[in-house]
Amino acid sequence: MSVAIKVEELSKAYQLGEFGTGTVSRDIERWFAKLRGKEDPFLKVGEVNDRSVKGDSDIVWSLRDIDFEIAQGESVGIIGRNGAGKSTLLKLLSRVTSPTQGVIKVKGRIASLLEVGTGFHPELTGRENIFLNGAILGMRKKEITRKFDEIVDFSGVARYIDTPVKRYSSGMYVRLAFAVAAYLESEILIVDEVLAVGDAEFQQKCLGKMKDVSTNQGRTVLFVSHNMSAVMNLCTKAMVLKNGQMDYVGELTEGIQQYQSSSIKRSSEWIADKPAAGPQIRYASLSIIEDQPDITVKIKLRVGSISNNTAAFVAFDIKNGFGTTIMQAIPQINPFLEFDGTDREYHFQLDLVGLIPDSYFVSVWIGPHNSETYDWQKDILSFEIHQSPTEGRTYPHHYDNGFIVPNSKIIEA
Repeated sequence: MSVAIKVEELSKAYQLGEFGTGTVSRDIERWFAKLRGKEDPFLKVGEVNDRSVKGDSDIVWSLRDIDFEIAQGESVGIIGRNGAGKSTLLKLLSRVTSPTQGVIKVKGRIASLLEVGTGFHPELTGRENIFLNGAILGMRKKEITRKFDEIVDFSGVARYIDTPVKRYSSGMYVRLAFAVAAYLESEILIVDEVLAVGDAEFQQKCLGKMKDVSTNQGRTVLFVSHNMSAVMNLCTKAMVLKNGQMDYVGELTEGIQQYQSSSIKRSSEWIADKPAAGPQIRYASLSIIEDQPDITVKIKLRVGSISNNTAAFVAFDIKNGFGTTIMQAIPQINPFLEFDGTDREYHFQLDLVGLIPDSYFVSVWIGPHNSETYDWQKDILSFEIHQSPTEGRTYPHHYDNGFIVPNSKIIEA
């Protein structure tokens, strides 16, 4: 299988704050180095792109030393936290901006959908923008005309096709933009998080179309999303970015699990170091005291209130390694927890029969009713399930058949 995209030692640096280095002498030094074909001397002090930490340098590496190959026809999910460098990578591949260092080799034409309205002229109509985008991709008018009706039908904006796109809603904008990118005959399709602008029906339609162009038409798809279910449904390979550097590239489920595990605190005990978010609730501790993963998980909750308070109930959310919420447990305690200004200790047992092997994460919610929250602590405990719930069947990274194996048997034959 031929290589569609090859990237070698790709880096992109940005300067924070105002343009320039701060002094005329440093600007001249930078210009003279560029004139001689030398590396920018001020990039050497550039820092890793960790957006949550204040740095000492005004140069930041949005991407640093990225290497990968993507074969023709592969669907690759690019995932990572906000600020990891995903959008910067797509802009470099689409030639929207140029790299500071490194080489990008692309075989074939690229259709990009990086943000709402990419490549559209607001004063032109939808019809005119379809032909404009096709021309930018290097297509002949005859090719665009042949695809025109399919593009309009898929977008669902036929009534507005001769209206200037500046009058479109953001949803209409992205509908037409995706239809153009998907139907005009490029070899590589690059899609950023913009599909989240569309409604649920259109998102499913887009995922189906991207799967079709990859599986049946042999086109290469690069897809950035924070929706792990969408990535699982569409992609065959994962690329995980962290602080502008490559954290993982390879098998899809392992990539998603690595991303989720690096984003979620893993612990069997959580102890409050400050009052909870609710105005009257405070935690002492929350811990898994007994882990029998093929049967039950037992949780101890010590919780109190600053003063007498309305009684509340507790709910435990359980997510899997992909960040998908599998179930919510609401234990009945007469039916509420009591808050009378003192600490109380409660023990809970969660029956988990049927969960397939994976890492699981527990969140706890406390409130008097659904419309009011006293406190919500997310993903603060974790546990592992190692054995398949059904004897003789294992699920080593195969999730096509779901996350739960229910008890089932033949009762009549």
